[in-house]
Amino acid sequence: MTNMLRFLLAVAVAVAAQPVPSSGAQPATTDNLILITLDGVRVEEMFGGLDLDVLRSTLDADQNVADVPVYRRFWADTPAARREKLMPFFWGTLMRQHGSIAGNPTANSSVTLTNTHRFSYPGYAEILLGEAHNNTIKSNDPVQNPYPTVLEEIKERLGLPTSRTGVFASWSVFNAIVEHTQGTLTTNAGFEVFDHPDPHVRELSALQFETPTPWDEVRHDVYTFRLAMAHLQHATPRILYLALGETDDWAHDGRYDRVLEACARTDRYLEALWTWLQAQPAYRDRTHILITTDHGRGRTTEDWRNHGATVDGAEDVWIAFVSPRMKQRGEWREHPPLHTNQVAATVAEWMGVDWKALRPSAGSPIR
Repeated sequence: MTNMLRFLLAVAVAVAAQPVPSSGAQPATTDNLILITLDGVRVEEMFGGLDLDVLRSTLDADQNVADVPVYRRFWADTPAARREKLMPFFWGTLMRQHGSIAGNPTANSSVTLTNTHRFSYPGYAEILLGEAHNNTIKSNDPVQNPYPTVLEEIKERLGLPTSRTGVFASWSVFNAIVEHTQGTLTTNAGFEVFDHPDPHVRELSALQFETPTPWDEVRHDVYTFRLAMAHLQHATPRILYLALGETDDWAHDGRYDRVLEACARTDRYLEALWTWLQAQPAYRDRTHILITTDHGRGRTTEDWRNHGATVDGAEDVWIAFVSPRMKQRGEWREHPPLHTNQVAATVAEWMGVDWKALRPSAGSPIR
């Protein structure tokens, strides 16, 4: 080989080793996002299971707590044992092997709201916008969200068709909460028909109207979950939001037994969802799940049913993470306080979107 050929070969190798100039565009993510909210679930039940004082406060004076079915089903001697009896899959499998959860005050873990209203629409708006809007979002009226939500932004950035999104909620007001521009997302909320090619799913959709709840605007969670699963299996959405509601409404009605039963049913829903995701190559190890609540509730036997600006404890919430990018398992301990306004930036970052660049006043992503 001549000296000239050696020189040309060396130049070619050197050029090939140089990085290609970037166009500035970020590669499209192929990950999936599932957001789940459990309306008004207190930190007391999430981290401690059955609250014996609250249960006793709901009984007649001559009623023995040991005779109550939910006591026999969910009572154990320690908070850790009680919570695992209440939600065995969540605590025994999901948090132990695949995810982590913040918000247990006994572990010096704090997660709080930043909105001052401490009820549902402001709480969900804070989750979906990454910031509180106390002056404009201040009621539970079904007013269209004044601001584009993080779900809309992710959908637009990923160039997804509406069918590859899904919002399934037990409370009808979610039709207004989840999107600024109507029709951006596939949304089914409250007592609402869900059109689906499978006749069995259409039959399930019809059945919700034959099984009314005590609340005009909130259907049973089982329909919300089953319709969401049908959409997941048929349309394979990249973005899914599952918003369950019975835990809040039974609490307002003073039915602590049914609050506990709703938590236990939710645990079975989470297990069914996780099992299905793990069996699908498009979702297994490529799906980020964040589970949280819109507000807390009162801490005592006098105010556990309620929440709002004047209720002590209604600001205390929790956030659970199941993400391929987060290695932490179990409970968070001894960390700087987290806030609900960080959820939007967290889920956006998982999906390759910089929410803080779009909303500088939003909370920072949780890493």
